[in-house]
Parts: sequence; structure tokens; C-alpha cells
Amino acid sequence: MTRLLRIGCGAGYSGDRIEPAVELAEHGRLDYLVFECLAERTIALAQQARLADPEAGFDPLLEARMRRILPLLRQVDRPRLRVITNMGAANPTAAARKVAALARELGVTGLKIAAVAGDNVLAQLPADALLDNGQTLAELGDRVISANAYLGVDGIVQALEADADVIVTGRVADPSLFLAPLVHEFGWAAEDWERRGRGTLVGHLLECAGQVTGGYFADPGYKDVPDLARLGFPLAEVDADGHATLTKVTGSGGCVTPATCTEQLLYEVHDPAAYLTPDVTADFSGVALQQAGPDRVVVSGARGTARPDQLKVSVGYRDGWHGEGQLSYAGPGAVARARLAAAVVRERLHLCGVPVEELRCELIGCDALHGETLAARATGEPWEVRLRVVGRCATRAAAVQIGNEVETLYTNGPAGGGGATKAVREVIAVASLLWPRAVVTPTLELETLP
Repeated sequence: MTRLLRIGCGAGYSGDRIEPAVELAEHGRLDYLVFECLAERTIALAQQARLADPEAGFDPLLEARMRRILPLLRQVDRPRLRVITNMGAANPTAAARKVAALARELGVTGLKIAAVAGDNVLAQLPADALLDNGQTLAELGDRVISANAYLGVDGIVQALEADADVIVTGRVADPSLFLAPLVHEFGWAAEDWERRGRGTLVGHLLECAGQVTGGYFADPGYKDVPDLARLGFPLAEVDADGHATLTKVTGSGGCVTPATCTEQLLYEVHDPAAYLTPDVTADFSGVALQQAGPDRVVVSGARGTARPDQLKVSVGYRDGWHGEGQLSYAGPGAVARARLAAAVVRERLHLCGVPVEELRCELIGCDALHGETLAARATGEPWEVRLRVVGRCATRAAAVQIGNEVETLYTNGPAGGGGATKAVREVIAVASLLWPRAVVTPTLELETLP
């Protein structure tokens, strides 16, 4: 009988829901549950948090997720379940210590917990390293807060070979989190590009969780999705050659169809024939998706060639401040009053000499998404709009003044403004460069609980 490995996705981003992951762990008969929670800006913010506290810098929902999942890892009536996650973000070792402490608190014994690090390459980069924004590290100076290389499967596979139950990583490429257990379980060779290409397709389809089960797909009247409030997250049944069927837990909300899979297949793929990852150059151009039953889609046709010699490195750096203010207008003439308010704020910032590098004034509900040209083609005037003024400044003090000026419209006109909000936040920008993979080595730390 053909052996099938069952891999589920318990999160598609840092703030994702926990209930679908619990559903997968309880009813999905999984071998592996993967939580994919990192984005480029996410890890830069995590590095910033670690600078303030050496024990911080991992995903803020790590504790909440693990508190629900750890007790499910030792259930005797189900297959052994192992967890892989990049929730370690900027501090996978501290995250793994947190998981171990939670397991002790919950009385979950016998777990082996691994931290995979080595992605932080800031100390390796020379001052003249050129980023894709045209600047060098030297030009950014002390504004640089992080530089993380996209690792592949190697560190995770080492942890699996060491029999880890929970593996917490830093910056690992999204599909690699799912490819690693396939490489480990089926013994795929380092240069088995064909199977690695197929496994990368599986990872790419799973990595955004609810997107492939109908979440981002849903559009009432055009692409209807059942029971969206109880959206189930996906799992894949994969054989030793990398052939897969995508599905979800029976009875969960959402749907798995060739259409939902196609939208996820195209997501964030620049060149379908050469999807570059740390593990393989995947070719998705010949992929076929076939419905094989309710919420079951057979995935085939992916291929692969040799992996790139360089790894992508994301560099996070401080890039000024955003100041923002919002105010609503409603009733007849709402648009005209909101436009007058925007003009007033612009002039006030000029009169007060506020140093604003960039300024954007928009009417949410009117032109915020499509701009004034397309907004002018709409028929009828909305009876409610929300003015949003946001500016980019070099200093926090200047950014604060933007929201203050919007708030003063309460009593300084135009008429009828209400519901003012204001906010200030530091801008953490991200730029990228390529770095030789040969000088980037994953590291592994293990802790076994009695």
C-alpha cells in the first residue's frame, strides 16, 4: 500500500486564527502541522523587539497557539503529530525555551524541542553591500536593525533526524517548512530536483492556510464559499514521489477546488517556470489540478532544477515615522466637506512649518483605493466618507503634528466632522540583497523534556 504523509497548515500569517489548527490536530490524522507566520516586515519588527528585550522577538501568539496544540501531541489514539513553525522569528532559541516551559506547565512530557537558527547574517555583511533600493549598508548606518537570510530545509531536516517533536525556526522560506518533512520521511536526495520541485508546490499551496480553502477566494455571487465563518485550513496527502492531493477536514467550512488552488498557485509567483527557493528552482508552468471528489484536488505536473547559489537576505532598517489622522463626514455634501478638510490640513501643515517628506490625503469610501480619476467615474455621491491624512516624517515630533491637525477639525471646521483618531508609528522598511549560500549555515539547539 502506498504510504501517504499528511501535512496540514495551522496558520498562514502571524495573526491567524487558532481554531482551524486545533481542528486539524484533532481530526486531520496529521503527521505534521505547520504554522507559517513570518513576513519580511514581521521579522524586522521582531528584531526591533529583541533589541529592547533579549528574551523577546518571537511571534506574539506563540504561547496561545502552543497552549492549545501541545496537549494534542501525545494522544495515543492518533498518529504521532510533529509541529514545525517559523514563529521563532528573530529569536528562535528564546521561542523554543518558551515552548519547553509551556510543556512543563501543561504536564506534557517526553517532548524534544528544537530551535533552528543561523539565518541572522547581519554580522557577515560588509559595509559596501548593495541593497535593491540602491543604498549600501554604510549609507544606512546605525538605522539597520536586521539582516535575515531565507534558509531552506537543511536545519529542519537535521532537527527531524534528531527526532524533534516541535521545531521552531527563524527566517525559513515558506514552502521549505512543508518540504522538509517530505525530504526527511521519504529520504529525498539533496539533488533530487524533480521531487523537491513537487514538494515545493505542495508547500506553496499550503503556506497561506485559509487562502486555498476559499478564504481570500470568496466573492459573493461570483465565487460563493460555504460556511466561511468556520473556514477549515488545508492539508495535503503526499506520496513518496511528491504527488499530492489537497483537502481539508470533513465538515469544516470553506472548499477545496481547482479554482481555489489556482488562485493560490499564482500567489506571489513572479515566474511560474522558475520559482526560486533555497531548496530548488521550481517549475510550476505544467501544473495540473483535477477535482477528485468533494474538497479533494489532485495536484501534479511540478518539476524542478538546481537550486540557486545565492540566498535572498531581507534587511530591515529604520526609515522615519508615519503620522496619521482620520475623521468622518456624513450626510449631504459629505464629500465636499471632507475635501475642504483635507485642503485645510495641507495648508495648516505648511503654515506651521511641519517638515513632511510625503503626504497623502484620501477619502475612504471614495478615492482611497482607486484614486481621483477612477473615483470621478462613479455615479451618485456617497453619504459617508472618512478623511485619512497620513504623512512620512524624519522625526516622531513632526509625525505627531499630522494627527493633531486632523483632530483640530472637530471645532475648526468644516461642519459635521466626527470620530477622530490619530496614530504615530515608526517606519521599519525592508530591502533585499543576495548572499552566497555557502557562507550561511543553519544551527540547531535541542532540549528533551523528561
